[in-house]
Amino acid sequence: MHRLHARLAARARVPTGFVSQPEPRSIGRYARGRQLTAGNFLFSGHLFEAPDSSIWDIGQDEPHIVEELQGCTWLDDLAAVGDAKARGKAQAWVHDWIDRFGNGSGPGWTPELTGRRLIRWINHGFFLLRGRDKAASDIYYRSLARQALFLSRRWTAARPGLPRVEALTGMIYAGLSLEGMGDHVAPAVRALARDCKAQVDAEGGIPTRNPEELLEVFTLFTWARQALDESEHAVPEELEAALARIAPTLRFLRHSDGGLARFHGGGRGIEGRLDQALSESGISDTAGPGRRMGFARMQAGRTSVIVDAAPPPSGEASYDAHASTLAFELTSGRRSVIVNCGSGRAFGPEWRRAGRATASHSTLGLDGYSSSRLGVPSRLNGLRQELLVDLPQDVPIEQSDLDDGMRLEMGHDGYRKTHGLTHARTLDLTWDGRGLVGEDLITTLSDGDKARFDRAMDREGLDGIPYSVRFHLHPEVDANVDLGGAAISLTLKSGEIWVFRHDGVSEMRLEPSVYLENGRLKPRATQQVVLTGRAMSYATRVRWSLAKAQETPTALRDFVEDGIADKDQD
Repeated sequence: MHRLHARLAARARVPTGFVSQPEPRSIGRYARGRQLTAGNFLFSGHLFEAPDSSIWDIGQDEPHIVEELQGCTWLDDLAAVGDAKARGKAQAWVHDWIDRFGNGSGPGWTPELTGRRLIRWINHGFFLLRGRDKAASDIYYRSLARQALFLSRRWTAARPGLPRVEALTGMIYAGLSLEGMGDHVAPAVRALARDCKAQVDAEGGIPTRNPEELLEVFTLFTWARQALDESEHAVPEELEAALARIAPTLRFLRHSDGGLARFHGGGRGIEGRLDQALSESGISDTAGPGRRMGFARMQAGRTSVIVDAAPPPSGEASYDAHASTLAFELTSGRRSVIVNCGSGRAFGPEWRRAGRATASHSTLGLDGYSSSRLGVPSRLNGLRQELLVDLPQDVPIEQSDLDDGMRLEMGHDGYRKTHGLTHARTLDLTWDGRGLVGEDLITTLSDGDKARFDRAMDREGLDGIPYSVRFHLHPEVDANVDLGGAAISLTLKSGEIWVFRHDGVSEMRLEPSVYLENGRLKPRATQQVVLTGRAMSYATRVRWSLAKAQETPTALRDFVEDGIADKDQD
């Protein structure tokens, strides 16, 4: 049906021209724009060096690359460069798209990609039209109008959540900006208002529980509100209320270094995007203690700790979700210390699958098992997706104050069906942020659990249930085994030194790990602290601590510039 309506829209006679144009608000990356003008195309972990080729000649056999290209977000990067060469590339590639795909053919005719593309084409309209003759301008306007016509007919087919918000925001942009498209604004605004109520919960969260996706939804909401304001259209109360709910949640999910917590397929967020979105929203509210979108947070001094403290997304919302229940990240000042490996989506299906496993997160896992399991691949949104199944059902949490700090007590039953074990985790953070003390407990809670544990023990030949407690380190953390193997020293670029210790119940090792980050050619090598052992009884307890070395001051000036590595060399 997308293809049918795309071809019908391509044949429609439509008026051409702008009646108004929103101010460009999307943030591009200058370095990425320079790479594009030089003919170095880095998309989804693939590098194509083709200085004399069109952007539409690369990666056509890779669905994720095609999706990146067809959304035209690379226009933001070319506009960030803004010189004549970058403008020439942008103009040539946009008109090449019209020649190749403008008749309704090709993979870019889905509601979300069309909405994403329309926003960029309209945002950068002056950039794309500068120096062009009337014939070229008319071709550009006609393509915009036909894409808007397609979107007006097919936005209802977009998946709820970010895809539908992209489609509706693109429809609003097109309706406000293009001649003859004004009638499409009101239906799109009404639909967006309905989604604000249905897709954003009372805590300001979304079903996918992806912090970066929440930021993208929030950003699109602010763009839609500003476009309506500037054109003197009424902004629906539902949109204002959704913005008011989301802003505190984004602040809650932000580490002390300004980046978002990396959970359920999300990254840190494009540099500057979160600051810009929060500033333009005009909302200064912050969240109090408790859970927001299923995450818990502790903040003291320069240290922030964010924990995944709820069951993972379920059903279609779990297409990119991770088995990360009770995993945490820790940041000190401007420096990430404990992280999760992140989303491997940009590096292919094997890396994507590996990044979703419990072993890729800073939590306890039973060897060979994740706390949630991947189901049989199924078709979703035109791609083969693996949804999460066998999720933890009960994830209790309690937050309290101690004499010398604050405490989080949590648990999950993700291993109860397979091994009869419940994982409980306690995290204590001191008031000055200098120390984090943790305890991981795997235990049986009933006679039925004990029977399942006994059967699991039989499968292991009575050698115990192997477990690992993992602490993945940021690539810029320098880790060294210290004190004859009794501790591991973690040195940050800022000069801070943190020391990791444990109670001796498990064996402690320093092992290789990876840091999966979008915009890079391949995963970054890093390390992880691993505590391994075997559960021999109905309750096994592991205690550990992470504290600043005594000689490390509570506060210091961090003048060291962030590492800017050549992405082609990473």
